[in-house]
Amino acid sequence: MSFPLLTATAALPAIGAIATAAVPAARRTAAKWLALAVSLATLVLAGIVFARFEPGGDRYQLTESHAWIKDFGVRYELGVDGIGVALLALTALLIPFVILAGWHDADPSSSSQLRSSRGGPNETNPYHWRPTQGFFALILMVEAMVILSFTATDVFLFYILFEAMLIPMYFLIGGFGDRAHAGSDENAAAQRSYAAVKFLLYNLAGGLIMLAAVIGLYVVAGSFSLSEIAEARANGSLDMASSTERWLFLGFFFAFAVKAPLWPLHTWLPNAMGEATTPVAVLITAVVDKVGTFAMLRFCLQLFPEASKWATPVILVLALISIVYGALLAVGQRDIKRLIAYASISHFGFIVLGIFAMTSQGQSGATLYMVNHGISTAALMLVAGFLITRRGSRLIADYGGVQKVAPVLAGTFLIGGLATLSLPGLAPFVSEFLVLVGAFSAYPVVGIIATVGIVLAALYVLVLYQRTMTGPVREGIGSMPDLKVRELAVALPLIALLIFLGVFPKPLTEVVNPAVQHTMHDVQKKDPQPEVEAAK
Repeated sequence: MSFPLLTATAALPAIGAIATAAVPAARRTAAKWLALAVSLATLVLAGIVFARFEPGGDRYQLTESHAWIKDFGVRYELGVDGIGVALLALTALLIPFVILAGWHDADPSSSSQLRSSRGGPNETNPYHWRPTQGFFALILMVEAMVILSFTATDVFLFYILFEAMLIPMYFLIGGFGDRAHAGSDENAAAQRSYAAVKFLLYNLAGGLIMLAAVIGLYVVAGSFSLSEIAEARANGSLDMASSTERWLFLGFFFAFAVKAPLWPLHTWLPNAMGEATTPVAVLITAVVDKVGTFAMLRFCLQLFPEASKWATPVILVLALISIVYGALLAVGQRDIKRLIAYASISHFGFIVLGIFAMTSQGQSGATLYMVNHGISTAALMLVAGFLITRRGSRLIADYGGVQKVAPVLAGTFLIGGLATLSLPGLAPFVSEFLVLVGAFSAYPVVGIIATVGIVLAALYVLVLYQRTMTGPVREGIGSMPDLKVRELAVALPLIALLIFLGVFPKPLTEVVNPAVQHTMHDVQKKDPQPEVEAAK
């Protein structure tokens, strides 16, 4: 048997989570270093997976298949295509930065409100409370589940992971709050609890509807295996009625649209990102939410191609609303973190637009957008978190003149913001350009309306920078320190990656494009041919 590389890549952070949680309460620093070491080792394994993947090879590579629940035909099946391997690499890349950025976010001093609200031990008796160990263990557990989600080729296995990752995310949102929350500790705890419950209920509702669709798929196809269902479709042994396929598609798509999130199922995201610590907010939007858009490509289009084409007009409208509505709300925000959350809703609209434009440019752009949005949002949100930690406020009005006292912080914030508005030369520009080209070639009106999101993005990013970084130095800003070594170790590599992929996206495009062609074949779509007038 060959070495189970995909299993090892997911198992390492899961084992690391258990080991981190078991570190004695008094050894908080040891728990942090252990979590960081595990995340870096996982990144090495993910790099090996990426290096061993052959773009011109089989659709699913590094496959593993073992019987799991024999009576129901459920198997432990893993495999990566070009889309999955790109997102797996993104996940493994971001987790070390998330851990470094949250180095002090779960120290007991920042969890006093939680201890006092539960009658827990105080600072003189730290051996019965492990906020630090729990925080980093939960992050590693999320990483393990997300990696398995990107590699699962059994529908039931994917569903289990899709739902299970909600548990650690619930505790990360509800148990570790933003220290810059305005108001009393009791009010902050209530807001965190509300955000965590809302996140859980929305995603559980989507998951329960998906479970009904998963059961229906098994009844119709007699299998949970993607490869077996695809083979049955190819040889004509699986003939799914149009009405059945459409209902099953809607069950899957609803769950993925909640996770993505897509308007009007998006309202949990601003609450969750606003109340969570900054690293957890990055984990939500840059990592976990990508499972939703990834699943649209892997499961909706591959399992239900006719229903996907049937639903395309409505989904494109929803994507356009997400783009414009999210951007408009971002323009009007007074809270830095909620502004970035609404900007992400707009960006997810672009991703869904690229997927359902049903063109190779659009789907390649959507996949690249998932990766590049993860990097750019991580860069902007983490630097914003460093800023918020220094001032103790998330309100834009409490800032001004930061670039005069902390120029490196202001500079990294600016580059993260420019990447968010897809400035040419930075990685998101390539993604957004491909999405718009793909959308315009198939649906010109849709492509034209989507460009409104570009204009609004420039507005909310530049206004945010102007109000926080320029102008006279406001009270409380004059003594603000610049970025420290640990913070530079978080910000600079992400910015370097944004620049590198902005001028040289080939390492990703050559991996993603063959997988996109497979998806285009699944839905039996070809790129529209440009209309060229004959020379007179």
